[in-house]
Amino acid sequence: MILGAVLAGGRSLRFGSDKALAMHDGDSLLGHAVALLTRQCAAVVVVGREEAPAPTLPDWPAPGMGPLGGIAAALRHAGDMGYTAVLTVSVDAVGLDEPLLDALLPGPSYVEGQPVIGLWPATAMVAVEGILAGDGKHSMRALIEATGARPVRLHRPPANINTPEDLAALSNKNREMSHGL
Repeated sequence: MILGAVLAGGRSLRFGSDKALAMHDGDSLLGHAVALLTRQCAAVVVVGREEAPAPTLPDWPAPGMGPLGGIAAALRHAGDMGYTAVLTVSVDAVGLDEPLLDALLPGPSYVEGQPVIGLWPATAMVAVEGILAGDGKHSMRALIEATGARPVRLHRPPANINTPEDLAALSNKNREMSHGL
């Protein structure tokens, strides 16, 4: 069984407001991410928020640990609940292909260029704990190296929304595509 986890604990500094609540095509970015994982996973959690359209978990071991804190929380939950792996996505990764899980199987693996989008076996918790407890860099690169995760190139990479302008450009592109422009 695969647990889906939306990593939504970022501070949205470049976005200037709560990015998770920004609207795109009639739903919040958070809503889009939860919907994507709901179609592909046995259950979905949102990490790093207190309120969401799915059960929530706090980052582990504490807020402010970056994506690894969110992944650690999801992996701990997965291990406690008997899930074999966690499919993670960032709250702003709009436009992912439907068969994301199929593309990432078998894990550990991640989307090339956006390593927070990945498939991590529940046993990767040992590696994450070691990274977070160590003096080295708490980075996705360290997790990739520790787990031997493989990069996966998608034929249509997801959007990476860091600013309101990025979101507006994506919305404009989608309107143009839907009108055949």
